[in-house]
Amino acid sequence: MDEIVTSMAAYAGSLRFETIPAGVIHAAKQHLVDSLGCAIGGRNCDAARMARQVAERSAPAARVGRVLGSKAYASAESAAFINSSMIRYLDFNDTVHGGHPSDALGAVVAIADAAGADGKRLLSALVVTYETAVRLITSMRLRERGFDQGIAIGIAAACGVGHMLTLAAEKIAHAIAITAVANVPLRVTRVGQLSLWKGAATAFAARNAVFATLLAAEGMTGPESAFTGRNGVFEQVSGAFTLAPFGTEHLTPRVGFKFWPVENGAQAAVWAARELRTIAAPDDIASIEIATSRASLSEIGSGPEKWDPKTRETADHSLPYIFARAWVDGGITVASFDRGAYLDPALRPLMAKIAVRQDDEIDRLFPAHVLMRVTAQDKRGGTRTIEVTDPRGHPANLMSDGEIADKFLGLAEPALGRPAAEVLEMLWRIEQEERAARLFDRLEQE
Repeated sequence: MDEIVTSMAAYAGSLRFETIPAGVIHAAKQHLVDSLGCAIGGRNCDAARMARQVAERSAPAARVGRVLGSKAYASAESAAFINSSMIRYLDFNDTVHGGHPSDALGAVVAIADAAGADGKRLLSALVVTYETAVRLITSMRLRERGFDQGIAIGIAAACGVGHMLTLAAEKIAHAIAITAVANVPLRVTRVGQLSLWKGAATAFAARNAVFATLLAAEGMTGPESAFTGRNGVFEQVSGAFTLAPFGTEHLTPRVGFKFWPVENGAQAAVWAARELRTIAAPDDIASIEIATSRASLSEIGSGPEKWDPKTRETADHSLPYIFARAWVDGGITVASFDRGAYLDPALRPLMAKIAVRQDDEIDRLFPAHVLMRVTAQDKRGGTRTIEVTDPRGHPANLMSDGEIADKFLGLAEPALGRPAAEVLEMLWRIEQEERAARLFDRLEQE
């Protein structure tokens, strides 16, 4: 098989908890806490609700899947879709430029119970998933080529699930190959007025990866040259690339977190709006110019729908809305994307004052550093300029354990009540659990 496939499969099939550096394990725990908090916060999202209805009509297979926050079991692939939809829905989960590694985590936790995994294997599977996802997301340049991140997420999920099931590297390689050639989603999912599919597209990739891995476990084989062969991934999708060697450099600790529940490029906008709020009232400002990177301009700062978001998914990808809402309210919360909030007609005149442009100097720094410059012109002709660099959560300014814990509790306590703190404590010592399923038992809500 392709060397790129065999390198991922060999890593997924051979990694052991005991060989992972302590700092990487700690980062894995941080991302587990963060991701499950996001899942609990997104438990009632439409995508998960619809998928539960579909799953209830399907009898679970031998490899049953665990649905987060529920007593219900489903097929492993249905549970993966539901779980990843919940993690992704709020757009609050971890991130690197080009994708969200935790989007694949719903597949890993779906199969943990059936696999009989302990806490150590759950953490090592998370590391496999993240190390694979980050390498693929940063190497494939899918966004620039018009493809969606689900290609990378699906492959990473196949690696994580294969590790969770303790499959041999040869079988994981076939799961990777099948997933890679059978799932090539388009980036139109994240263009224009966004739909519910924005938050479910990578969940679909995770679901497909579980099915591919279960097929491979039973002997299904995939193409020998999925990446390098004629009409393969290199030729049709990504162009040629190489992956940094596994095991010698760990990328999990470099994955960023989100302090605010908005698209990653808009994190700086919330901090800038909060600072502007301390020195100027909206009625005093005539115009605002936001200078940002080309990626942020394309993703959240261009197109008329960003100045008139009609869906939740468009609003959390609208730089004018996010900036205006944070300026008026003093920050952004999950409630900032309630229908009444993003359709608020009183906010439209303020949004109309905002212009967004690409700054070449800022763009050269991206993504190693994120900088946003806001220039506000007041009605008397005065100018105020605010710059935000590497906002909290960026890999150069990571959130602390305490901040991640506070975020988890803020999302989990409305659903779990006081037991949320006990779940959090269990997550911080998850490697001591003989049955990872015990964690999911504590998350049950129905």
